[in-house]
Amino acid sequence: MQYVWTGILIPFLGTSLGSACVFFLKNELKENVQRFMTGFAAGVMTAASVWSLLIPALEQASDMGRLSFIPAVIGFWAGVIFLLLLDHITPHLHRFAAQPEGPHTKLSNTTLLLLAVTIHNIPEGMAVGAVYAGYLSGSAKIMASAAFTLSLGIAIQNFPEGAIISMPLHAQGEPKIKSFIGGVFSGVVEPVAAFITILLAEAVVPLMPYFLSFAAGAMLYVVVEELIPEMMEGKHSHIGVLSYAFGFTLMMVLDVALG
Repeated sequence: MQYVWTGILIPFLGTSLGSACVFFLKNELKENVQRFMTGFAAGVMTAASVWSLLIPALEQASDMGRLSFIPAVIGFWAGVIFLLLLDHITPHLHRFAAQPEGPHTKLSNTTLLLLAVTIHNIPEGMAVGAVYAGYLSGSAKIMASAAFTLSLGIAIQNFPEGAIISMPLHAQGEPKIKSFIGGVFSGVVEPVAAFITILLAEAVVPLMPYFLSFAAGAMLYVVVEELIPEMMEGKHSHIGVLSYAFGFTLMMVLDVALG
């Protein structure tokens, strides 16, 4: 069980380390750097959704024969709809970016940013929890190395995400320590979501394919709704696309080589 606890905390460590960049970098991240980081995160999450979540979900439901796609499709759409509902209830990253400047927007923008990124991290925590629940159940054909690979991949993409949170907060006038805490706080939801998912999944092992594909749908919703628009904003550039391909390739290699 200690191995599982380590796995669900690794992504949170990535966010915390990224948030610590506020102590070492003087200015806000440049636009091209943010594009690269956002594209990289999107690539990692896309690859993780396919290799670490959807494929294991299909394999576990293989006894259904030609109908083995049913749990994956149902779970996937449940994840998409879940994030769609959250998107209507609370603001997401693109809405924060579009927030008009004004004399009273500093506090609201800061609050919106923290809220948006916190919600953004929910599907990542669920994905980690679903994979480790599959590993613990022994029925999802998920090896410990594959579960660790997903944790490592999400931690890698959480590092730039933490920096993207803490640096703008400091640029808005927040003290460095408060900006760092804000970045760290946004990542707390990941281990919490992972732990809750493990508890739920262990109680209903036969539904594991649904849990895995649910996490995949939620993650891909975030990629398409939030990250891709973010990496394409501003002056036309191929940086976001190339970093997306790099992140996707890296996660694929990690999953195949270590899984």
